[in-house]
Amino acid sequence: MEDNSEKPKGISRRKFLGAAGAAGAAAATAGFAWPLLKNESTYSASSNESLGYNFRGKHQAGVTAPRMPAGLVAGLDVRVDDKRELEQLFVRLSESIELLMSGARYEDRSGGFPPADTGLNDRADGYVPPWVVLSVGDSLFDSRFGLASLKPRELQPMPKFNNDYMVKPATSHGDLSVAIGGVTHESVIHGFRQLMRSVRGSVIPKWTRSGFNSIRPDIKPGIAPGRNLMGFKDGTANPDPQSDSSMNEIVWVQPNDLQPEWALGGTYLAVRVIRMMVEFWDRTRLNEQEELIGRSRDSGAPLGMKKETDEPRFTSFESHIARANPRTSGSEENLMLRNGFNYADGLDGNDQMDQGLVFLSYQRSLEKGFITVQRRLDGEALEEYIRPLGGGFFFVLPGPGQGSDPLGASLLA
Repeated sequence: MEDNSEKPKGISRRKFLGAAGAAGAAAATAGFAWPLLKNESTYSASSNESLGYNFRGKHQAGVTAPRMPAGLVAGLDVRVDDKRELEQLFVRLSESIELLMSGARYEDRSGGFPPADTGLNDRADGYVPPWVVLSVGDSLFDSRFGLASLKPRELQPMPKFNNDYMVKPATSHGDLSVAIGGVTHESVIHGFRQLMRSVRGSVIPKWTRSGFNSIRPDIKPGIAPGRNLMGFKDGTANPDPQSDSSMNEIVWVQPNDLQPEWALGGTYLAVRVIRMMVEFWDRTRLNEQEELIGRSRDSGAPLGMKKETDEPRFTSFESHIARANPRTSGSEENLMLRNGFNYADGLDGNDQMDQGLVFLSYQRSLEKGFITVQRRLDGEALEEYIRPLGGGFFFVLPGPGQGSDPLGASLLA
């Protein structure tokens, strides 16, 4: 993160067909006075007011940002008719994301207009804005916009895996995806609402999940930042997101990956909403829980070891961690940058607690990353306690560069 004492640069419209005027007209037609960031509202941030994420760069900053105490992910469907309108949509989304991530203050025009923001954020000194990651789904590359030949090579609908009988189309996939992480739940909800109001009439949320993490203050590479709702540490042995060499090897699409040229600097995102049958889990003996996971619940150490960071020595490959990463020759090709958050969503129709994990992983190759790992997990004993509900595969757009282009400029050029 970095200090943002200057007004963020606006999105260039030279290649995007006068999108500001079209966006304003669309908002007026929809009966909603959305204040365009360039023309109708102003924003400012002093150097001691907030910390902000850098929207500009080769990659989207949210991919390697720290896991946050609050999170949200959503699948979205677009409701525009042609490529020109899609270009305008990406301009509006990019302006909104840039403002959110900068931490700059929204300024209302007057009491006669809707407020420029939700009012949810406490703008005290030290305010930390949310990070946002924007991705595209397989369905965006259908016949509507003439993009079929530009689809990333491995982008596809998420297939059904062994334990996926509760996965429904209504809670899966989407033309777009947004993932948001924030210090508070209010900041995440604020971010999602600001994004949706900026594209009202052009985007419809298909599904959303929001949740939380209990983040430890002493996070170091390889150490789990918190615990999942089964009570076990989650995120141990994750690659270091601040290591450029690791991220280039594991996460970012490279020139030799046989991907479309526009996709360089992007990455594949796998989203998996996993319900945990927590009442059943809470009645299971602790030693059985630890055998299923492959780690001590309290210390996080692999069974038979002392420290969380100790390398596992597997005598069998039945535990969750052994199947996910067997540490065999070649299995380093299947590493992913994992992120995500817990969720608790009341009760289901049988008065059972609906709680679980929203799993996100970023990888340079879906086939080598999530798909291979999930195939190894198919049939694991832990499936008795978990039920995937939805999610999908997406491609994280490359960063907008250092100029003034919006996200998606390389795709839609």
